[in-house]
Amino acid sequence: MKKVFFKTFGCRTNQFDTQVMMSKLKEFELTQDENNSDIIVVNSCTVTNGADSSVRNYIASMKRKNPEAKVILAGCGSHSKGESLFEDNKVFGVMGHSEKENINEILKKETRFYEIGDLEHIDSTIVEEFVGKSRAFIKIQEGCDFRCSYCIIPSVRGNARSHKEETILEQIRKLAANGFGEFILTGTNVGSYGKDHGTSMAKLLKKMSMIRGVRRIRIGSLEPIQIDDEFMELLDEPWMAKHLHIALQHTSDKMLELMNRRNRFESDIELFNTIASRGYALGTDFIVGHPGEGEEEWQEAIERVKELPLTHIHAFSYSKRDNTASATMKPEIRGNIAKERHRELTALVKAKNYAFRRSHNTNLEVLLETGKDGVFSGFDQYFNRVEVTSNEDLGSNWVLLNDVEVSPDGNHATL
Repeated sequence: MKKVFFKTFGCRTNQFDTQVMMSKLKEFELTQDENNSDIIVVNSCTVTNGADSSVRNYIASMKRKNPEAKVILAGCGSHSKGESLFEDNKVFGVMGHSEKENINEILKKETRFYEIGDLEHIDSTIVEEFVGKSRAFIKIQEGCDFRCSYCIIPSVRGNARSHKEETILEQIRKLAANGFGEFILTGTNVGSYGKDHGTSMAKLLKKMSMIRGVRRIRIGSLEPIQIDDEFMELLDEPWMAKHLHIALQHTSDKMLELMNRRNRFESDIELFNTIASRGYALGTDFIVGHPGEGEEEWQEAIERVKELPLTHIHAFSYSKRDNTASATMKPEIRGNIAKERHRELTALVKAKNYAFRRSHNTNLEVLLETGKDGVFSGFDQYFNRVEVTSNEDLGSNWVLLNDVEVSPDGNHATL
C-alpha cells in the first residue's frame, strides 16, 4: 500500500480541507514521514507572495530529499500557480478545490495530471476524526463576495456559498461523540454563512450549542458589518469562547477606502468597545505598508490602534498580488518602512495582550493538547496559550486554572 504524506500551508480552512482529503483515502496509508512517502500532497496557500515562496521552496526541498515521491499540488495555490508549476515539471499533478473528495482515485493516476475543476463546489464529506488534533475545525462556508483591492482569495476560492446546515450539525454530532468538545468554525468568509440559505451564523450557533458534548465554540474571522443584534445576543452564552477575531485591516479611513473595505473606524471602535465590555478578548487583521500609506496615514492609524481594546493581532506587510487592484496603486511603500511599522504595531498589541492577561489570570478553562516531557499547552477561553507542567498525562484534557503565572511571553501553571 502506497504511503501518502500531507503538508498543509496557510489557514484553518486548509487544515480542514486536509482532513477531508485524509478521510477519503481508502487504498493508501497515511504517514507522518515525508522522507519515506510515495506521494506528497501539498495543500497550498497563495494569500501572499511569501506564501507562494514557502510552497515552492518546500516542493524543491522534497525533490532533493525524496526524489522518488510524486508531489501533488492542492489548495489555493493550485488555482493561482498550479499551471506554471505543472508546465515546469515541478509537480506530478495538480488538483483543484472541487477535486478533494475524489482524491483516492486521483492518487491512483500513473501519468501526470492537471485537474483544476471549478470554484462552485461545496463538500459534502462528514469528517468524524481529526488526525493529531484535540480541537475540531468545522468548515461552514466557502468563498467570498467581498472584493477588497489587495486580495486574491475570491479568484482562487470563488464566491461565498454555505455548507448545508444538516451536514455541519451531523459532523459536529459525530465529532462530539468521538470526544471532541471544542469546535472552531472556519471558512473563507465565515460571517457570510447562511445568506444563500435564508439563515444566519447566530441560528447555526444556537443549534450547535444544543448538541450533547459541545463545550466551547470558537469562530473564525468575522467582518464588522456581519455582527448583528442576533449575534450580539449570544455573547453571554457559556459555550461561546470569550474571544472574537474581527477583521479591520486598517484604522485609517483613507486606507480603508483605498482597500475597498466596508468598515470605517468610527463604527469599528464603537463595536469593539461594546464587545470588550462583555468580557471578550479581541483580535484583528491589519495590513501595513499598503500603497498610499504615507507617514500621516500611519500616525493616524497607530494612534487609533492605541484606542482600541485589542488583545491579539494578525499583522502582515502588504504583498503585491498580480491581478488585484492594489497591485497598480502608487505610491508603493518601501519594505524597510513596512517592516518598522509592523514591528511598532505588533509590539503595541503585545503590550495590550500582556495587560489583558494580567487582569484575566483566574478561572481559565484550557483544553490542553498533546504535551512533551511533562509540559502541556493549550488555549484558554480568551485564546491565550497556557503552558501547564504536570506529572500526569493531561493531553486532550480540560483543566480549570486559577493559579496562573503571567509573564510578557506567556502564561504558565503547575498542576
